[in-house]
This record gives sequence, structure tokens and C-alpha cells, in this order.
Amino acid sequence: MSEIAVRMEHVFKKFRKGEVYNSLRDLLPALTGRMFRRLELSQSDKREFWALQDLSFEVSPGECFGIIGRNGAGKSTALKILSRIMRPTKGHMGVRGRLSALIEVTAGFHPDLTGRENIFLNGTILGMTKREIKSKLDQIIDFSGIEEFIDTPVKRYSSGMYARLGFSVAAHVDPDVLIVDEVLSVGDYAFQQKCIERMKEVLGSGVAVLFVSHNLKTVAEFCHRCLLLDKGRTVAMGPPQGVISTYLHKPSNGQSVDFGSDAVRITSVKVRDEHGECMRFRSGQKAWVDVELAARQRCSKLSVTLYVLDDTLTEVFDTSTDLMGLGNFDLNEGDVYRCTFEVFLNFADGTFHPSVLIYRRDIQTVYDKWEPATTVYVSSEGGVRGVVNCFPQVIGQEIRKAKEANLSGIAGAPIPRGKFDSD
Repeated sequence: MSEIAVRMEHVFKKFRKGEVYNSLRDLLPALTGRMFRRLELSQSDKREFWALQDLSFEVSPGECFGIIGRNGAGKSTALKILSRIMRPTKGHMGVRGRLSALIEVTAGFHPDLTGRENIFLNGTILGMTKREIKSKLDQIIDFSGIEEFIDTPVKRYSSGMYARLGFSVAAHVDPDVLIVDEVLSVGDYAFQQKCIERMKEVLGSGVAVLFVSHNLKTVAEFCHRCLLLDKGRTVAMGPPQGVISTYLHKPSNGQSVDFGSDAVRITSVKVRDEHGECMRFRSGQKAWVDVELAARQRCSKLSVTLYVLDDTLTEVFDTSTDLMGLGNFDLNEGDVYRCTFEVFLNFADGTFHPSVLIYRRDIQTVYDKWEPATTVYVSSEGGVRGVVNCFPQVIGQEIRKAKEANLSGIAGAPIPRGKFDSD
């Protein structure tokens, strides 16, 4: 494993549903109850299930490997096997070097101990030596941002302070392999940005990272490769863009809605930048949305609508080929129609879902609809929040004594006009 930090080879893990009876006192009532319910006394075959089935992957030093999937897909089981909390039923697992896990960042905290004392306690649990903790104590306290309360018992901390301290300790462990499970959302917005920057530093230092999250934007931002699990099986593995698209069932599978007509169908929707298909964009960056349709019979007066949903599935943008002045178009059986929308993604930081539908306006008929058709992640700078990025700038500011204040404008800003104008 000289070139590999983590390796899973054909790993299977079996569990059993229901209760396991470890004593005669528990077993006899259970058997009696089954007889009255006319159930079989032996149902072991039906109760057993495979949480992981033939799972194989490798992670190299300095690589961030994402694992995604719905609840119950097997993500946590895979992490427990890697952390040696449990053993695989079949297969082999190997980790080279020191492993640390950011899973439950406040596990092991004692409420009656101070923040400082809990740093030593939690750091020891995470595998740090006392000397390591002492050498990093000031960094941990500074990172947490709760210096004023570090000698206060943590039972008096708010939940946000509790999480800040826990992540700060865990983030200063120096492992060769790091497992991260849904912990980058701790604390407030500013602290989350610090957590993300810390993760980037960890990746830059050559640590192999396994990242498990339901936040697909963060997965797309951090991970070099991604694994999609479903019921313990590998569905897809590769670059995050394709794997996330498979997870969303669009555009690779396409979620086509049955509108009672197969006359024309959407066959492809792709978002790209100047280099090709893309999911990650900067706020204000230009993007192109390629749409392809296929006609199965003659259709008239069609238009293509492009609209965008935010992460709450609220519509934040809408346009169409006819509203943009291109008019309607007709398709004959076997025709393929393609168009490209050029847009500027003037969104604030967030996740957005471009969606497409085929529409005939005069009879208000929807022929096909992909919602969402795909997903893009927009990052913005300068502390812009919300949905829309207005690219604000502060062009001047000053502080004056109250008696010196006037309405002459500030550092080149336009002078307000109206009822306050002097005669």
C-alpha cells in the first residue's frame, strides 16, 4: 500500500434485523408470543440483510474522496469499518498511517470540565499526545473564537460554542487519513468559512480525506472523486460532476414527467463554462445551458423554457425561447432540436437547479419537463448572502462630529436631491 492511503477490497457487511436474545429470560417470552401469532420460530434467513455488498475503492494521499447516498445507503457502515469500530463480514480493508475521524465533534466532552480541560480530554480521545495538545493549545483556542470563556465549564456553553470547541480540537489533529462526516456545518456562517479553509489546508498537506455529506455543493467543491452508494452497492464512482448527476437522476437518467403525450421529449440538458461541462461557477460567471429535444410525432408552436430553482426549490429565474423573441418552432417526427441559452450566474453563494420544460403557450400545454435538469454550485466573495448578487461596493465612508455633519455627500458618492435641497 505504498501509493495508497486507504483501500477497501470487496467488502461485505451483514446485519440482522430485529431483536437478538442473549438470555433464556428474554427468549422464552419471545417464543411464546410467536406461537400465539402463528409466526415461524426460525426466520434468520429473512432477518439477515447486507448493509454493504462488494464495496471496493482506493484513496491516495492528498486526495479527497466523497461518499454520497440516501439515508440507509451504507455510508456510516463503511466509515465504521474504516475506523475499525466494526469488522467486515467478508473482504479486506487497509489504512496506512494514523487515522482520525471528524464525526461527532463533541463526543467525549465532560460538562463539568472547563473548555481548556476538555481540550486535553478530547484531544487524548482523538489520539493526540499531551505534548501535542500543549504545543497546539493556543491555536485551538484561537481557532474556536471563545477565548473569553475557555476556563468556564462547558455545561454553560451554548450549542454553537460547544460545536466550535469540538471542531477546533478535531481540526488540529495531524492524521495521515481523515474521515469527515457532516461536520462542516457547525457554528455560525463565519465559523463555517473558517472550517472550510481549515479543510483546504488539510488537503494541501497531503492528508487522504474521506468526506461523507448530504451537502452536494460541499462535496462538489472539495472532492476529487466521488462514490455513490445505494443499499450497500456501488452505483457510480468517478468525478463528482457525473456521480452527483446520477444521484439526482438527472440528466443521465432524466426525470421525465408523464404529461399524457410522448410527442416530444427532452433528451439532454447540460451546463458548461468555456472549458466544457461544469457544475462549479463563480458568482457572475457566464454559463451556457445546452438543451436537446427529440420529436416522436409532428408538433407545432413549441418553445423551450429555462428556469432556475434555489435550494428551497423556489423559482428565482425564468425565460423561454419565445419570450426572448425567437418565436415558436415546429418539429416533424424524427426531428432533433437543439438550442443553447447563454446566461450570467449573478447569484450569491449557493446551490441552484436549472430546469427545462417544453411548452405550447396558446393551448397552455406542457409536453415534457425536467425539474431539476441538473445542479450548479455558485461561490461568491465579499460577504454576499441571499439569492441575487448585486456586486455591491462601498465607495466611501467617514465619521464626523454631529455638528459638522452635512448633506454634501461622502467621498465621491452622488449627492442626494429632493426635499432636503437648500434654496
